[in-house]
Amino acid sequence: MPHAPLTSSERNRRTVAVILLVPMVVALALWAFAWPAARIAPRDLPVGIAGAAPAADRLQERIEQRAGAFEIHRYEDEAGARAAIEDRVVYGAVVATPVGPRLLTATAAGPVVAQLLREAVAASAPPGTDIPVTDVVKAPASDPRGSALGASALPLAIAGVAAGAVVTLLGLRGTRAALALTGAAALVGITAAALAHSWLGVLAGDWWAEAGVLALTVLAIGSAVAGLAALLGPKGIGLGALLMVLLGNSFSGVTSAPEMLPGPVGVIGQWLPPGAGGSLLRSVAFFDGNAAGGPALTLALWSVAGLAAVVLGGRRRGEDEAAPTVVTPGPAPTH
Repeated sequence: MPHAPLTSSERNRRTVAVILLVPMVVALALWAFAWPAARIAPRDLPVGIAGAAPAADRLQERIEQRAGAFEIHRYEDEAGARAAIEDRVVYGAVVATPVGPRLLTATAAGPVVAQLLREAVAASAPPGTDIPVTDVVKAPASDPRGSALGASALPLAIAGVAAGAVVTLLGLRGTRAALALTGAAALVGITAAALAHSWLGVLAGDWWAEAGVLALTVLAIGSAVAGLAALLGPKGIGLGALLMVLLGNSFSGVTSAPEMLPGPVGVIGQWLPPGAGGSLLRSVAFFDGNAAGGPALTLALWSVAGLAAVVLGGRRRGEDEAAPTVVTPGPAPTH
């Protein structure tokens, strides 16, 4: 049926809505992206102190002068600190030795954090002290600054949103929609692993494990978007895009670390698929899967919930369309 033409008042209301909505969206985007980036600083960042007292105690006292910046973990010796770094318990460690402190870092865990630890330890040491630095888990030579890994969050988020939107707009429902989302995510994972691992060399873990992480990330995002659309209609696509791209990507902490973001932003980011996917990919690519359990569970829960919403929403719509239309007879004609 053709739509009735808009009245002049309706056109005016829509014009005002556009004028107000665009600045609101821009303000929200600037808040989501610029505010966390402008407030990057350590907040309870896990750091190790290794060695015997009293030298280790003095190191801890100097580092704790920055109140709230670091969460200190104590280890008996350098071997314990190295193991904690490799297990992703701490981002780095300061070792007390007879000739002075030595810093252990892991640029694979985040070059920004490694640089921060160098500066913090140097600032807490007496002037002129030369502090040796050992990179326990190095970032790949092809991506020493972690730029490629940090840039991966946005394309994966866009791929997931696109998958959810296309499935919805093509009218796929129920099990067919779930299969389409799963198949698309699997192909994206394989393609992304081929590009990032095989071609660019910015990932260094098991190839298929990395492909699985990339696929699971896209599936979690795509199923969430399609699930929202199945429950709320087309406006669910916009809500999903807002949640995954605007908030999920900017709160992910992939370019630095979740503990470097302000307030609850780092925690919220790890509850959303882009942040969980970035953490899981880093664990699988550089740390033999250590500390992968939490992010993997987060992605799995998003995927299951999203696919369930897609299937249930499709069944509900199918039942509504299959329901017979009841025609109420009108009054009998009078003669």
